[in-house]
Parts: sequence; C-alpha cells; structure tokens
Amino acid sequence: MHIQRRSFLQISTLATGSLLIPKLLKAFDGQPLGTVPAGNKVLIIVQFSGGNDGLNTVIPVTHDVYQKLRPTIGFKADKALKITDDVALHPALTGLQKMYGNGDLAILNGVGYDKPDRSHFRSMDIWQTGSSSSEVWQTGWLGRYLDHACNNCPMPTQGLELDDTLSLTLKGKTQKGLAVKDPKKLYTQSQQKLFKQLAAQHHEEEHEKPVDYLYKTLAQSVSSAGYIYEKTNAKASSMSYPATELGKGFKNISSLVLSDVNTKVYYISLGSFDTHVGQQATQQRLFKEFNDAVEVFVNDMKANNRFQDVLLMTFSEFGRRVGQNASGGTDHGTANNMFFMSGGLKEKGLLNPMADLGKLTEGDLEHSVDFKQVYSTILSKWLGADADEILGKKLQPLSFI
Repeated sequence: MHIQRRSFLQISTLATGSLLIPKLLKAFDGQPLGTVPAGNKVLIIVQFSGGNDGLNTVIPVTHDVYQKLRPTIGFKADKALKITDDVALHPALTGLQKMYGNGDLAILNGVGYDKPDRSHFRSMDIWQTGSSSSEVWQTGWLGRYLDHACNNCPMPTQGLELDDTLSLTLKGKTQKGLAVKDPKKLYTQSQQKLFKQLAAQHHEEEHEKPVDYLYKTLAQSVSSAGYIYEKTNAKASSMSYPATELGKGFKNISSLVLSDVNTKVYYISLGSFDTHVGQQATQQRLFKEFNDAVEVFVNDMKANNRFQDVLLMTFSEFGRRVGQNASGGTDHGTANNMFFMSGGLKEKGLLNPMADLGKLTEGDLEHSVDFKQVYSTILSKWLGADADEILGKKLQPLSFI
C-alpha cells in the first residue's frame, strides 16, 4: 500500500502519541474487570514545571529575613494558611491545609543536590534521571524502574503519563511508559479505517526498517488503545472533578486506580511556575488548579478505600532566589520543598526543619536533603524495587513511608 506523506505523518503522530505501548499490553485485551486488591501500591507524581517558588509555598511567615527580602510578594502571617506558629501554606492551598490537619500530608524541606544547575532543561534532566549534576544520563529513574519491574513479567507493571509526549522520567533502556492525555481521543484515532487497515497488514517479522517498526508500533497501539479507554470508563468516578486540565487528568487517574489496570506509576505536570514577573497572580492560579484537583482526588480515594495505597508526590526542578526581583517575581534558585500525600504515611507534617534563611549561598538556599534519597525511599519502600541498582548508588532512605 502506498502511503501519502500526510497519512504517514498522521500515523507517526498516533504512534508517537501512544509512545510505543509495550506489546505485552495487548495480552490484557478482553480480561474481565475486577476489584483491585488491597496493598496494590500506586505512585502519582505531579511535576511543577518551571521552577516553583518553595518559599511562597511553604512559608516561614515569622522569619525576619523572609519579610525583609520579599517586601511586596511575601505573605504576612494573617494572609497565609498557618500550619504551625511559624509556618504557613500558600493561601490557595486550602485543601492541603486540611490534609495537614488530618495527618494526610508530609512536607520535606531543603531538597536539592550538590552543585545545583539553574538551567530549566539541565536541572529537569537531573531530577528526571536521578543523576548527579556532573553526570548526563539517557534514561529516567522511573524508566529504569520499569526495566527492573517489567523484565519477563507475564503482566508487566506500567507507567502512565497524562500528557501528549513522554518525559525522560519514564524512559528506560528496554521499557517505556505510555503517554496519553485523552484516552478517548487516542481510542477514536486508533479506530480510524486507515489505521486499522495498516495495522491489519502488518506482519510481526517485518520490523527491520524504520517504517516497519512504525507499523509494528501502530498495530500495538490499535490493539491497546481500547484497553486503556475501557479501563478509564470501567469504574468512572462519581466525584465532580474541576473542568481544568489537571482536574481532567486526575479524574482519569482515579478511574484507572479504581479499575483493575496494572499501572503502578502515574505522572502529570502543571505549569509554568517560571515566575520572573508577576509571581503572585501566577502562583495563585496554578495552586488553585492544583489544590482543587487534588482535594477531590484525595476524597475520591478515601471514599473508595484506596488512599492508604496511593502516594502522591510533588517536585519542581529548582526553587527560586530568596530575594524578590524588581519585577514582582523571583529568579532561578536552588533548594525546594516537596509534598507527599497518602493514607500510608508513617511520618506526617513537617518532616524536617525549614531551610535556613540565615545561611544562604550567594542569595540561595542550601539543600539539606538529596532528592535521590527521596527516590530511594519510594523505590524500596513503596514500589518494592532494588533502589541501589536503579539509582546506581547506595543512598540512605528516609522514614516517612
């Protein structure tokens, strides 16, 4: 069959959008739906893209240095959501304040790495791969987890990214996650006559040339798109999620968590938090979207007795400078904080002291926790994997899970 350039590009888009769905996923087609067993741990990561300002997220409202260096963008104690006498959350994070009070939220401060890089792209690569600042790796820390967990598995665990493209985080050496922003759209595309005809004409042995590999990927995508779409509708949430991109994403995640899909890792992004100018308005808008979606999701998981097996984690590639700039914003910084939400936390609230504002390096916070320790903790204690092998080094895990 002769393929016109436009048709080829359409096929390429579908194949790329489905991001090389592992062929073993096809074996799941037609399996009966059932109840997810207790203890089926799920990790959900929310990436705050662009470098979120941690100091206006978990706020040292009574600290003189904070108030002095942020005369217009800093929050006074009566304008933020207090969680201790000296610490408050951003005023948009009302749901997280409730979670803090309920023991469903843990906050880790001063997270970063040695010799921090202030480039968005480079620092994000470091966080997504789990490398040091002096190393350049081509695989993501969760991609390597998939390599580890899905090797020769009859029903391999999977990583799912709620986006159109797959981030480096979920790219392993032999396994990759699946990127699907809209399961219904992917399913509809996969059912188009052209795609189904091409998929039907593909033969397994024909994958030596790039175009044959594309055919193979397309055949797997057509076979598997229906499976993902089925799972998102199998136990559709009765909760009313916000009509935002993040809200829609969390509604899909909820439906999949509550179905019998064997997905262990979900990844979704929110941004941009690159607030060089007009930071207050941007953070307010983004944090409201985050807060509203996560609050419904947590209530959904609790109502379905799944919250104890769900761990939701946030991160950003770096924090911001301690002092505000002349444009009502903040420039690229270093250490930051991370949120952890779960019914399975062993330690709750503020896990460690706030970053030391009296000990700055060229106006930046010094990190006290290596982010790779967080990864080691999650891999070993939550996902039951060999963290040392996946991260390529031995790290001391933390004790919050």
